[in-house]
Amino acid sequence: MRRLTVPAMAVAVVLVSAPLAMAHEHPSGITDLVTPAVVRVEATAKIDITLLDHVGELLHVERTYEVPIGTGTGIVVNPEGGVVTLTRVVSTDKDLAVYAANRVFAEHHKAKIPADFARHEVSDDTLNHHLELCYDLKSKMSTCIIDIKPDITIFPNITPADGRGFKAEVVKLGDKPDSPVVLKPTSRADGGVGLPTAPLADKVPDKPGSPTSVAGFLARPAADKPVKLDIAHLGQGGAGEGGRPFADPEKKVDEPAKLGKLIDQGMLGAPVIGDKDGHVIGLLIGGGKDAKMIGVREITSALTAAKTPPRRGPLDAAFEAALTRFHTKNYTDAGPAFQRVLDLYPGQPVAAAHLKESLAKKGSAADTGVRKAAQPRGTTIPLWPFIVAAAVVLVIALGGGFLLWRRRAATEEPPPRIEIPSPPPDDGANPTVMVRRSQAFPVVPPHQPQPQPVLTAQQQVKFCTACGMKLGPAHRFCGYCGHPIET
Repeated sequence: MRRLTVPAMAVAVVLVSAPLAMAHEHPSGITDLVTPAVVRVEATAKIDITLLDHVGELLHVERTYEVPIGTGTGIVVNPEGGVVTLTRVVSTDKDLAVYAANRVFAEHHKAKIPADFARHEVSDDTLNHHLELCYDLKSKMSTCIIDIKPDITIFPNITPADGRGFKAEVVKLGDKPDSPVVLKPTSRADGGVGLPTAPLADKVPDKPGSPTSVAGFLARPAADKPVKLDIAHLGQGGAGEGGRPFADPEKKVDEPAKLGKLIDQGMLGAPVIGDKDGHVIGLLIGGGKDAKMIGVREITSALTAAKTPPRRGPLDAAFEAALTRFHTKNYTDAGPAFQRVLDLYPGQPVAAAHLKESLAKKGSAADTGVRKAAQPRGTTIPLWPFIVAAAVVLVIALGGGFLLWRRRAATEEPPPRIEIPSPPPDDGANPTVMVRRSQAFPVVPPHQPQPQPVLTAQQQVKFCTACGMKLGPAHRFCGYCGHPIET
């Protein structure tokens, strides 16, 4: 797997695609989100066997065999290179130790033993006894020592094709051959920005006849062996690991047989893509003349059990942004966007193909980006009328609120005023104000002691010493006889 050193930059854009419809209601470009994350999976077993030959002289015969286990298709589910495929692609219930024993006895003793996974007998009793002991690895007298190591290789969808791929190991095997299995790279396989990932759907469509697409590899990726795409439709019923059948609603094609043939050619575990939003709704299972689909719920359950949550990365965000421009025919902006994707992840095949088409259509009559750029500036609605209108509305609202407040204030009755009667004026020119006891000292309840009044200097009544008339507090002479006030 090539190493990528370009740093990643996240581009958070939601894909808003408006593709044209094809036959069978399959929109063009609906598989674009998934196909960059489709991978080829090849699994073999490396068997190291040592035969302890006791027939003649004691010899240790060492051999190494590579046994094919399975091939199929998978999808990348996180930028670090986590892959989901089917268990029987990477695991087998065949007895690999028996295969190695048959091979080493046939080669060393020149015995006629088939190179298969079944136990055999030979005519020579001594040799047959040693062969049986080689089969029985748990016996202390076993004549063979065997070590089996799985070897899983992932070939990504990249151009030019990566002939070596990258190694992976099993994180969590499924309970059944058609259960999902989760793999992870044994070395860094995501370069510097992460691998393209496939988005998973929330659920499988319930309606029978729902259109779908399948995508996978029939061989190792190459220039002349790109991703194989085909269409299919979901049948009635079916759920869980038993699988959902396929059926053409128009009954023109035997879809189970068609897909079963593709499975036998290498599309076992291939993603089934829903036409609603282009997300993965399941994986292909079966073969021969029958094909079904396990749903996305089984995929997410396997990922949860393997503690490998699916996740999209910055490369996917940049790619979705480019697809948005491309499928809305904004080829002027789509070109640089796809170039950005290729800068992050050189060799992304869908981005490379769309970049080529975008550059070819840039500036044409179909390019909405050109029409947008050519729009006269005078036709753009200015912003200031909206600002003025908003200010007028605000002023009207404030003025109306003020007037409403004034009206309510005018209609409310003022609180009653308490008037305290004034004492009658004195006969003098400047009569002295008399403060009544009831006004100066409020009535105290009978059960409380009544405070004693304290007369201030202004409250004391003065009389003229010459004629005895009352004097005001500010009089210097008697208003009746004119006698001066003594200080």
